[in-house]
Amino acid sequence: MFGGYGLYLETDFFGILHDGRLYFKTDETTRANYRKHGMGPFAPSEKQVLKSYYEVPEEIVEDQEQLASWARKAAARRGMWKG
Repeated sequence: MFGGYGLYLETDFFGILHDGRLYFKTDETTRANYRKHGMGPFAPSEKQVLKSYYEVPEEIVEDQEQLASWARKAAARRGMWKG
């Protein structure tokens, strides 16, 4: 579909790894934080833009605790994360 890898929690899709970049599912409550960090939506080509998936900032990817927190929020957006 997009030439990358999908991240799942059980059967629910919440993230994308594409071309060495990580993207998480966002919604109206989390998207602003990605934008605040200067990040944009997943766009593997000019014709394909997934506006609900935003790139995770490098400083978050490099911080294990922050990355886990952002991943939980991405999974929670779809009601996937229970803990």
